[in-house]
Amino acid sequence: MTKPTHSPADDVVYDLVSIQYHALKAATTYEQYQQDAQGHDDVQAFFRECQEQDAARAVRCHELLAAITKGGIDSA
Repeated sequence: MTKPTHSPADDVVYDLVSIQYHALKAATTYEQYQQDAQGHDDVQAFFRECQEQDAARAVRCHELLAAITKGGIDSA
């Protein structure tokens, strides 16, 4: 069985790119949240945890995108 090829407009590609974008955006936003939480070590730690999870989520999306578009993206 051959793996399906995906175009840039495929729902699955769009969905992964969307999740990756939002995860990366959130990961940068948490920097401001951590500054806002100065003096609240437990809150800062929580924001760091969220930031790390979103960064990992973005990396995983990147890996999945690479896997499903391996060999090029179908231009159809």
